[in-house]
Amino acid sequence: MGSPILGRRAQQLRPRSDLRLGRPVVGAGDLRRFAEAWPSRTGDEYSDRINSLPKHVASTTLQETGWNATLITGDVADEVAELKRQPGENILKFGTGQLDRALIERDLVDEFHFWFFPIVAGSGERLLDGLDVTHLKLVNTTPFASGIVVLAYAPK
Repeated sequence: MGSPILGRRAQQLRPRSDLRLGRPVVGAGDLRRFAEAWPSRTGDEYSDRINSLPKHVASTTLQETGWNATLITGDVADEVAELKRQPGENILKFGTGQLDRALIERDLVDEFHFWFFPIVAGSGERLLDGLDVTHLKLVNTTPFASGIVVLAYAPK
């Protein structure tokens, strides 16, 4: 059936784009949410890919990770910079928060994918509050009938 807000086309885009990822980097909160939902999903290419990927977790609170994940123990920006130097597939950072700020401040983000939903929440945390001005150039736009627009930007 699918999500009424995402729509069928948007749900199909996520698996297609996420199948290209190679090394997910997440924070502790995202790891907990993903690890509760994903291990029980199996039998399709997307779920099997997400579950099998080695994940890298930035956290100062976790002692153990589970779910095929490795805890980043040193400076998170240095660790992600080392991951970027390794040959292989792209790194995908899920979610938003403190980790994003650390990566952006060290110029470790090559491309941003912002999913804009036609919803006004009225309150909430500003995604990248406190960062210096970062100029971006639009590299791709994907609109959906539901009103969602995915905008891909690269730093100038």
